[in-house]
Amino acid sequence: MARSRPASVDMSAYDTILSAKLHTRFVEEVRVRPTLILPPEPSPPPEEPDGDSSSAHQGPGPSSSSHRPDASTSSSTPTTSTPHPNGYLPTRNGDARHTNGDSHAYGSSEEVDVAGGATRMLGSEQHSHEGTFKPRLWISLWFFLTIPVIFWDAGYCFMRPRSMVGGDMHWIWSPYALYQDIDYVYGLPALERGDGFTNAQSLLNIIENLMNIYYLYLAHYVNSPTAPVLGFASATMTLSKTFLYWAQEYYCGLCAVGHNDLKTLLLLWVLPNGLWLLVPSFIVYRFAKDISASLRVAAAIKEE
Repeated sequence: MARSRPASVDMSAYDTILSAKLHTRFVEEVRVRPTLILPPEPSPPPEEPDGDSSSAHQGPGPSSSSHRPDASTSSSTPTTSTPHPNGYLPTRNGDARHTNGDSHAYGSSEEVDVAGGATRMLGSEQHSHEGTFKPRLWISLWFFLTIPVIFWDAGYCFMRPRSMVGGDMHWIWSPYALYQDIDYVYGLPALERGDGFTNAQSLLNIIENLMNIYYLYLAHYVNSPTAPVLGFASATMTLSKTFLYWAQEYYCGLCAVGHNDLKTLLLLWVLPNGLWLLVPSFIVYRFAKDISASLRVAAAIKEE
């Protein structure tokens, strides 16, 4: 008995089904995959229906229901959604989220800013990048080098008379054996008359020093944008206090340093104390410019 040949397979129909399945899988992957969102193109305004449009569809022509695809057609020919606008926007967990043309579909903490054809996440990621601060090396070196000097100077003032010549702790502050005879604010005359200016300015020195330490922490460890504000405040305190120190000598007729000759006064009082006027002035100027620039940028962004 002759064996019957199998029926021939319609390859065109097979290719159609296979391509439809591959297209469906591709569309589903595109919908959940993070894609580059281009700026939305303006859509034309919807046409206003005429008054006779309702009667025109009531004629013998095909009704609107006849244009609706049936279930078999929709399953074999999948439809795609436009990514943006009125489309799907991928979320972080990989799910597609419908935006309905709203650029705030992610919420207030994850707004989408479309600029130059690229998407940029605003929120926690933006704060992590914009929150960085690049400190200036010369300012950090000044703070770093002066911190131990200021503590050492304040220790001498608070530990008088034990820190002075003849005291049991003078070995820690032995260079002050010369300076206490040059500047009477640090010498015996101020101590004997109970002048409180010496310890008062030393207390302010400690407060400034703590602010300097915190500035270095914010600038080099945290990279906080608030570090310039703290550095500006600390440098302003140092500059103001030093200016007050000089102003006191001027208005009291050089009562604490007037007994020195000109050479000693210039080398051992004017130059060392002038350094605490010059460098803090540059620091205040630099921080003021940085803070002003940041405020102008923030104001411009707010106006936009």
